[in-house]
Amino acid sequence: MFKHVFLTGPPGVGKTTLVQKACEALASSGVGVEGFYTEEVREGGRRVGFDVVTVAGERGHLSRIRDVAGSSHGRREYTVGQYVVDLPSFENLALPLFRHVGSADGGSRKVFIIDEIGKMELFSQSFIRAVRQTLDSSSCTILGTIPIPKGKPLGLVEEVRSSRDVKVFTVSKENRNAILQDILATLQSCLKRTS
Repeated sequence: MFKHVFLTGPPGVGKTTLVQKACEALASSGVGVEGFYTEEVREGGRRVGFDVVTVAGERGHLSRIRDVAGSSHGRREYTVGQYVVDLPSFENLALPLFRHVGSADGGSRKVFIIDEIGKMELFSQSFIRAVRQTLDSSSCTILGTIPIPKGKPLGLVEEVRSSRDVKVFTVSKENRNAILQDILATLQSCLKRTS
């Protein structure tokens, strides 16, 4: 029996879209949903960065292309490829969400969205600690996304991938339109286990 569900697959295959569809389906069936997902930011048809967006609709910067990000005013700069990660913005928006999830209200069933656990997010040690705590917690089920293995393994990503408590779905262009029902069925059985 699994406690958590994670999606993996190549960039742009539709993991976040599946997470959003699952959120809508869960919310409409009365399941509490909290957490965040990552959204591309485009200007003039060109991707300039990523934002963190909470399920409640709050938005903050996760990263921007260097020429859009401006200077970091002497702060340590975290970069992934051409993107400069805005760690304070990410932590200010994402970390408080983890505090709410630990305080389960009277055993009500909750799904916590973590989209995604990737290179940019892993610059935050506080985020890594919060994810580990939530994975170990019995108060919620996580629906999250992780990147496919590429290059140097990412510690927390590999922990998630190899955990016996985690069911990992690999999303592809071929299965992305058919896989939602399997994801929802697995989440429902995870929720029965945590309630």
